[in-house]
Amino acid sequence: MSLGTRNALLALAITVAIIGTIVAAINQLDRQRIAELDAIQSQLATDTLSVETQFALLENAPCADLTVGTDLTSEVSSLGDRLGVAESRLGSDNPEVLRLKKQYTLLQIRDYILAQRIADTCDIEPVTALYFYSNEAGACESCDRASYALSYLRQTYPQLRVYSFDYNLDLGALKTLIAVEKVEERFPAFVIEGERSYGFTDVESFQALFPKELYATTTATTTATKKK
Repeated sequence: MSLGTRNALLALAITVAIIGTIVAAINQLDRQRIAELDAIQSQLATDTLSVETQFALLENAPCADLTVGTDLTSEVSSLGDRLGVAESRLGSDNPEVLRLKKQYTLLQIRDYILAQRIADTCDIEPVTALYFYSNEAGACESCDRASYALSYLRQTYPQLRVYSFDYNLDLGALKTLIAVEKVEERFPAFVIEGERSYGFTDVESFQALFPKELYATTTATTTATKKK
């Protein structure tokens, strides 16, 4: 066997070995992703059932007992945070992630409707913000900054209800909400207390879109807490 032939065979063997290593690594990664997704699915299924049960209870609860509504909204938001982690790890186009996102979107819409019903029935005025974003490439360069700003505001002002929606998600209920709220396909898009706005520059300008009552209530609550 000539030296050239031996070198060619050696190169072929090395190539096959490299390909085999890559295939094994991909298979291992796929198994890890499947296991991770299964764990997330199991947790989200339990949380979703819990939230849906709370919806059923709150729909018939007297106004005096509706202080738990804030806790429910927090649970829905926490559920969204966990789904966001799954989406970042597994990809926004993962079929299971999309299925879970649709379930979560329905929960948000249901919570939004419930909040409006409670406000009308019990003379409560919660501050709500609907946020519409897009995962399509180049569709929303400032969506990440808008998401961070909303997270900051939600944590700073617990009485603020924030609902985030993937505008392009193929879901009938979401399309109906978009039509009812007359939201254009411009991102990021917001509906704050019934008023539509588009784009994001900075946190200070964004905060100006919210009613002053939101900040006044928080200040009063903080002051009262300090006095105690």
